[in-house]
Amino acid sequence: MMSFHTLDEADVAGKRVLVRVDLNVPVKDGAVTDATRIERVAPTVTELADKGAKVVLLAHFGRPKGAPDPAQSLAPIAKAASDVLGRPVAFAADCIGAAASGAVAAMKGGDILLLENTRFHKGEEKNEPDFVAALAANGDLYVNDAFSAAHRAHASTEGLARALPSYAGRSMQAELEALEKGLGKPARPVVAIVGGAKVSTKIDLLTNLVEKVDALVIGGGMANTFLAAQGIDVGKSLCEHDLADTARQIMAKAKETGCAVVLPTDAVVAKEFKVDAANETVPAAAVPADGMILDVGPQTVEVVKDWIARARTLVWNGPLGAFEIAPFDRATVAAAAFAAGRTKEGKLVSVAGGGDTVAALNHADVADDFTYVSTAGGAFLEWMEGKELPGVAALSK
Repeated sequence: MMSFHTLDEADVAGKRVLVRVDLNVPVKDGAVTDATRIERVAPTVTELADKGAKVVLLAHFGRPKGAPDPAQSLAPIAKAASDVLGRPVAFAADCIGAAASGAVAAMKGGDILLLENTRFHKGEEKNEPDFVAALAANGDLYVNDAFSAAHRAHASTEGLARALPSYAGRSMQAELEALEKGLGKPARPVVAIVGGAKVSTKIDLLTNLVEKVDALVIGGGMANTFLAAQGIDVGKSLCEHDLADTARQIMAKAKETGCAVVLPTDAVVAKEFKVDAANETVPAAAVPADGMILDVGPQTVEVVKDWIARARTLVWNGPLGAFEIAPFDRATVAAAAFAAGRTKEGKLVSVAGGGDTVAALNHADVADDFTYVSTAGGAFLEWMEGKELPGVAALSK
């Protein structure tokens, strides 16, 4: 596992600590509608403030393209952060320059200050040395607590980690430790469940996983492409027929590495995609010409549960079916509940991530029962693909 400094090693009392956080939260009519990401960084911010640090928060919001945009200001986030933290959070109208330096200079130990959107400056996404230096001028130490932005080599995620003594925040630390248990040095056997709509978005992921896991369960729309690659007619199901060769290459690679590829043996099909649409369960090889596969069938669910029962580690990215609409959520809910049960019994380390996956586990009401659920999205996916994350690499000792 990569070695990195944690807050346990940091002397922060009286120091200006620049903390990169993910505050890219949903806002409607000037109010934050989901504070989950703020809650994730609260332990780090609170710990630093309680130790007497001057806590200076850095974050991006939206995609303002390197210029100020009032609609993408972090100002409304300061109040939401204050509500979550239960203490005042001041706000500065810029992240560099006089507005930032003046606000930082006025801070006392234990104070918390949120600086304006780092992406209001072109130097952020370009990781320009002058912009890094301007940010660093307001800090003595740097803490990265935004794993979700760690796949970007930006000034506030990568440049600052090299400009100042740097540490992983508690959320970042928890994420890295969980990921190490998932694929770094996992307890074996390791089973991966990968779902979602398209193979095209997860080619690198699948290619990496067949070299690292003992079994790869493929569900969702992407399973249809693998079935079609084996000559199975999937009717009107979502399917990337042009990726049949890619699917066959992945299966051939899996055979070489000894990774079992688990595909649906039965499927829930309907003629239309809507709530409670008339549906039937058929063998995967007997999908009607006018039918769409919208979920894996109960026989497949039992196979998936059997693989989970054998596993000591489970890594999950993507639902098994169109879980957003009943009754096509049944397979995902059943498999998730079974994995959660094994985890609570201490028999399984379960690590999951990705937007649809988090939504599916919340829908199944088991997210809190998994070992770790990452909200990082793109960064989690790139980690599963085996790619180096610049924001993480920069924290290396």
